[in-house]
Amino acid sequence: HRQFGKSSERTTDNQIRLDLVFNEAEVEAQPEAEEPTIEAVTYQRRKKQPGQRDAMLADLPVEQIEYRLPEQERICPCCGEVMDEAGVEIRRELIHVPAQTKVREHIQQQYACRTCDKHGTETPMVKAQMQKPPIPGSLASASMLAYVIDKKYVDGLPLYRLEEQFARQGLRLTRQTLANWVVLGATRWLDLIYHLLHEELLQRRYLHADETTLQVLHEPGRPAKATSYMWLYRSGQDGPPIVLFDYQETRSKEHPKRFLEGFKGYLHVDGYSGYNEIPDVKLVGCWAHARRKFHEAHTALPAEERKKPTAVRIGLEYCNRLFKIERALKDATPEERHAGRQRLSRPVLDTFLAWLEEQSEQVLPKSALGQAVSYCLN
Repeated sequence: HRQFGKSSERTTDNQIRLDLVFNEAEVEAQPEAEEPTIEAVTYQRRKKQPGQRDAMLADLPVEQIEYRLPEQERICPCCGEVMDEAGVEIRRELIHVPAQTKVREHIQQQYACRTCDKHGTETPMVKAQMQKPPIPGSLASASMLAYVIDKKYVDGLPLYRLEEQFARQGLRLTRQTLANWVVLGATRWLDLIYHLLHEELLQRRYLHADETTLQVLHEPGRPAKATSYMWLYRSGQDGPPIVLFDYQETRSKEHPKRFLEGFKGYLHVDGYSGYNEIPDVKLVGCWAHARRKFHEAHTALPAEERKKPTAVRIGLEYCNRLFKIERALKDATPEERHAGRQRLSRPVLDTFLAWLEEQSEQVLPKSALGQAVSYCLN
């Protein structure tokens, strides 16, 4: 996606299925899958899975408040005896504790020799070892830096809103101060982690790469309308996920070549030719980009044409069928996924290839469909 985010490229289930029109039953059937449990009420609905709420709350701390009656309120109205405990009813609710900012004073004790102070020519002194601050001379602790950076980049909260949030707590932390914390925290600490992750990334066997345009304001020596690029590199499923961004002013092929120097494996990319000159890698085509070409060609059709059995729709449904197989194999082992692809995906790909080769001789190369067909074949 151009912004590395979720895109709206879905097709609804009630649209016409044109991939192998005459074998809908074979396409949709999953004999090995169990039928969902249906509870008949005034309509059909899936039963709630038991234990979902308990699983969600399992790792949260629990605070219990007990409600008991004094003895005088436990007198039986029938016989006058005191009632015994006979069970409890439990109601659960989630309690939110707002974030709290407090001052931590680091008090470093100093020690001096009083004997030398009285009788000697100099007084030896020592200090207790004290933790060093992440930014010397700043009020920012490691937890405060982490909080500000997390809010800025994970939650997408602008610094001026963070400034307002702290102001409501009585803290006058200006946007400039917060910006300084972000920059210094990134350059002094996160940069070290970034380079370690980069080294680990190059040791993996499977990587993904993509780039998107970016406009940077107030960049020295460049006009505000200049186009820059943000490159993204991501690991595969052969280990803990690693996602790294690399900002560059151009889309030059030298950038991925430099960033991936030392990598030897499979590189999952789109059709950009700049990846072709990276040594010691095997390029792997991206089906998400291939499907997007058909999706864009399909959305360009008039509304009344989109549900008809057009060539664009057929190409899109071939991709949809492959994606459906991949979703079913998402949690499979590499060996199971390979076997599943050979059994399920390969027949679809063989038929799709024959269809693409047929279409390539019939469509205009510069049309939206022609570009989608050419992208898949190349």
